[in-house]
Amino acid sequence: MTNDNTTENEAAFIEGGRLLFAQDCQFVAGAATLDMLPDLPLNEVAFAGRSNVGKSSLINALTGRNTLARTSNTPGRTQQINFFELGGKLSLVDLPGHGYAKASKSKIADWTHLVNTYLKGRARLRRVCLLIDCRHGLKDIDRDVMKMLDTAAVSYQIVLTKTDKSKKSELEKVIEKTEAELKKRPAAHPQVFLTSSAKSVGIAELRAELASLV
Repeated sequence: MTNDNTTENEAAFIEGGRLLFAQDCQFVAGAATLDMLPDLPLNEVAFAGRSNVGKSSLINALTGRNTLARTSNTPGRTQQINFFELGGKLSLVDLPGHGYAKASKSKIADWTHLVNTYLKGRARLRRVCLLIDCRHGLKDIDRDVMKMLDTAAVSYQIVLTKTDKSKKSELEKVIEKTEAELKKRPAAHPQVFLTSSAKSVGIAELRAELASLV
């Protein structure tokens, strides 16, 4: 009976995520400077990660829309914080990638300051999804972001992307190393999500997790 109840609960959890992300999702604001950050009434989930890690592709996969968030093969194309409203219940926030970008050092410094200020001071920010390319694992630049979130007591979750491009044995090693690091991080959510936007791997589970933050 317990197993049946567990299965039913898991199914309801997944269905809750499906229903939320089946709602209309629209771009509502873009902020290139601090004074442009909108004052929105909904809880927010932000997507962060190194340039070209697949943030826009993941947002598109979660919402079932191919062109909601702009995707590009050129790293650093997202140059502002973009806010999307999901069904009047949750805001999805696409952050500029940290790391490489074809821009001046001063411009990159401006983006970094903008993103860090948003992450540390946003009252309605419920969770940061920190995306990591499973082929490369955590890098020092990711750890810098994690340290900042730990210090600011902002809850974050590691989402491994592009898992379809990694061998199972290599993926298992990355998962093990990542989970070991997360045990030392006070603001980190313990669960690591495995996703592939191209193959829809882990999308339903991540939808359900984010729906619980509404």
